[in-house]
Amino acid sequence: MMQQKETQIVALNKDHLERAYEQEQLAYAARLLHAGEIVVFPTETVYGLGANALNPRAAEKIFLAKERPFSDPLIVHIADEQGLESLVASIPAAARQLAAAFWPGPLTMILPAGPQVPGLITSGLPNVAVRMPDHPIARALIRAAGIPVAAPSANRFMHVSPTTAQHVYDDLKGRIPLILDGGPCTVGVESTIIDLCTDIPTILRPGGISLEALRQVLPQVQPPQSRQTHTEDLETARVAPGQMLIHYSPKVPTYLFEGSVEAMRQTILDEVKQRQRQGEQVGVLIADEDLNAFHESGAIVYSLGNTLEQVATRLFAGLRTLEDAGVDVILCRNFTAQGLGLAVRDRLLKAAGGKVKTLNNT
Repeated sequence: MMQQKETQIVALNKDHLERAYEQEQLAYAARLLHAGEIVVFPTETVYGLGANALNPRAAEKIFLAKERPFSDPLIVHIADEQGLESLVASIPAAARQLAAAFWPGPLTMILPAGPQVPGLITSGLPNVAVRMPDHPIARALIRAAGIPVAAPSANRFMHVSPTTAQHVYDDLKGRIPLILDGGPCTVGVESTIIDLCTDIPTILRPGGISLEALRQVLPQVQPPQSRQTHTEDLETARVAPGQMLIHYSPKVPTYLFEGSVEAMRQTILDEVKQRQRQGEQVGVLIADEDLNAFHESGAIVYSLGNTLEQVATRLFAGLRTLEDAGVDVILCRNFTAQGLGLAVRDRLLKAAGGKVKTLNNT
């Protein structure tokens, strides 16, 4: 059992990090990292649970706090390209092209690990996942610490990812000493992970950088391979985080509906009525265009907005809000696979644990 800690939340203004208060708090967080502690910080995607990436004993605390299997590798965060050179054995031309186009930003690259990267970070694999976050507080913390920072999402393993400091506190209070609160995350889904250690660059996890954008730089980039079943052993090392079919998941049963907008809307409404007759409280995750149809449904409704950018930003907050409302089940509609929609669909599929109802009139 983990020793309980007092968890402190410190609010920082990302637009005024030069002020004395912000500088003092960043210096304090950096000292904690140097002392082998774990610290939560905001990124543009989700909040990260950080530790010194070069200190295996510090990194071990991440796994213990999250209850995360050691077979799930960690992403290492850097503040500049010099940080990349210190972590990898080689930097292919494709990596330099992608870094020039998308760093800082929500793109993680899988590259050959240098000898200084602990095996705990890579789950014993020869490659390391690296990204440069596009958030002033994240990069300021990494610079203040002067070390690369390993950081998965700051939540319990397999639970819905955190996009606010409160989400982190709800999951990890008593397990971490410090949360740097930089406000809500702007992108809302994790980084895109691309494997550059294969003959053809391949997306392992869709995220904040779309396939279409990547192909503008590297036309040969391949999309992620879809999986309909989950047979992975938790003890078997994965190439990158977020590869399990059940992930980003609420604590209540969640179902995803796939089809035309009209078919999804009507089928979810029918399911709401059926479950209400069984005495269930139903939560639905929809778009603004669906709101009128659900106005008198009796379901607890959370709308994700109009655009894919809004949907991505609100997705995890929506799942957590419905979970916290005490619903018995969550019913979600799907979205287009274009642009950010590919990442949204991936998260919804994993939140539902593969429980998809595909409708005929697609």
